[in-house]
Amino acid sequence: MHSNFSTTQEVRKRVVPTRGGVVASQHSVASRVGAQVLKDGGDAVDAAIATGFALGVVEPWMSGPGGGGAMVIWREKEQRAYAVNFGMESPAGLDPADYPLTGQGRVSDLFPWPSVLDDRNVTGATAIAIPGMVAGMDTAHQRFATRGWADLLAPAIDLARQGPLIDWYSALLTASSAQLIARDPDLAALFLHDGTWPRVGAWTASGQDRLDMSGMAATLSRLAQAGARDFYEGQIAQDLVRDIQGKGGCLSLEDLRSYRARVQEPLTVPHGAAQVHLMPGLTAGPTLADYLNRLESGGKADIPAMADALAGAYAHRLKTMGHDGETHASPGCTSHFSVVDAEGNMVAVTQTLLSIFGSRVLSQSTGLPMNNGIMWFDPEPGKPNSLAAGKPCLMNICPAIVCDPAGGFAIGASGGRKIVGAVAQLVTMMTDGAQTLEEAFHSPRFDISGDLLIADATFAGDVIEKLSERHQVAPRPNAAYPFHWACPSVVRRVDGQNTGCTEVMSPWADAVRVEDL
Repeated sequence: MHSNFSTTQEVRKRVVPTRGGVVASQHSVASRVGAQVLKDGGDAVDAAIATGFALGVVEPWMSGPGGGGAMVIWREKEQRAYAVNFGMESPAGLDPADYPLTGQGRVSDLFPWPSVLDDRNVTGATAIAIPGMVAGMDTAHQRFATRGWADLLAPAIDLARQGPLIDWYSALLTASSAQLIARDPDLAALFLHDGTWPRVGAWTASGQDRLDMSGMAATLSRLAQAGARDFYEGQIAQDLVRDIQGKGGCLSLEDLRSYRARVQEPLTVPHGAAQVHLMPGLTAGPTLADYLNRLESGGKADIPAMADALAGAYAHRLKTMGHDGETHASPGCTSHFSVVDAEGNMVAVTQTLLSIFGSRVLSQSTGLPMNNGIMWFDPEPGKPNSLAAGKPCLMNICPAIVCDPAGGFAIGASGGRKIVGAVAQLVTMMTDGAQTLEEAFHSPRFDISGDLLIADATFAGDVIEKLSERHQVAPRPNAAYPFHWACPSVVRRVDGQNTGCTEVMSPWADAVRVEDL
């Protein structure tokens, strides 16, 4: 099977080494925030906290305080990795009977679950799970950071007060969800014009067309001054609960009060000369570990062998953890960023609202878009991941730290079920394949998280043919929307030199060095 797609157009991103720190994220503005923290003397964890909150402002449809996630931290002096889990959980008052199956088809979002009445598990306040992002950043701050909490939130507050610039890409992402955004008048007032049309920046790029994020700015300001627990026990908590319950959700003050992020031992897997540190538990970490265990470290990146190992690992995930069926195309729906500082400390963070624009609900009193973490659960009873009250969500996220004799790298991606495949391939390319960071990011990839293997059309014909012998293959051209192979952001350290790179096709994502400021 050969592709007929044109290969005359080439898109590249430059990778420049430095002895200083690097932040790679899905938005260049957030990367600059993190790099500035490093320049001012902060370490990788400080930069990660500042970057995380900044991303919640500049791409609020992907992640932010209304969501959750996880991070893996490498402490160079300790020669040790830590995992911080701040995943979302279902409210204690959730009743699975409130999510009856229609018996008519499947959900048309990230996961092809059986359809629920009124899409109550996907859209609206009934889809909102307990958010963990603020608790996760607070836990990392208390345990590992060197800079003050308020100082690290200050850049995000400034960005929210200014309002992120509306451009063609933000308009594209808003247009993709405009019908669902319009269901919530508060969210529509923020992102849509006249409650219907996506806000579009001026053709002349005057710089005056910005989103009004003053509500989020006020919440972040209070969070900076009152502390992180205000989100779970104070005024912010009360505002969130009042807003969400007023729109039909069951999130309670006790849900927020009892929530805690957790510092865990990472799941560590040897792979050749490298040690791969992953998130344990209900994440894609165990699936990546399964992939690595299936794949022999043979000194090269063999694409068909990688496809077989990923197919096996994903089949095991679907059988034992949930998420069965085909994969749906997605523009990303999550934020991932990676940080390395001059001393070699590294952090990989994935944070998410789950779907793009999450539940498509705005907490109007706080200005925060809210997650739809309930969609992570299988609404059909009796499955490994069936919906229940007070239960952690099964996440697709896969932040990782890979340590090798020359240094290592922090890696992760956004893109729903496509995340683990993208991370797995990049890890293999840079370990077994001995590729540089730039080479790995500009190599073609595939996705096999469903029944169909979606292959980059630029793969050589013999590779496509070998893949077709074992899998049903569909070649696709690389594109800025949707991402067929997820959206990774990686930093790498080799012999004291640091580099960073982000998804080549993303117009916003960028790696920023301290020297670039």
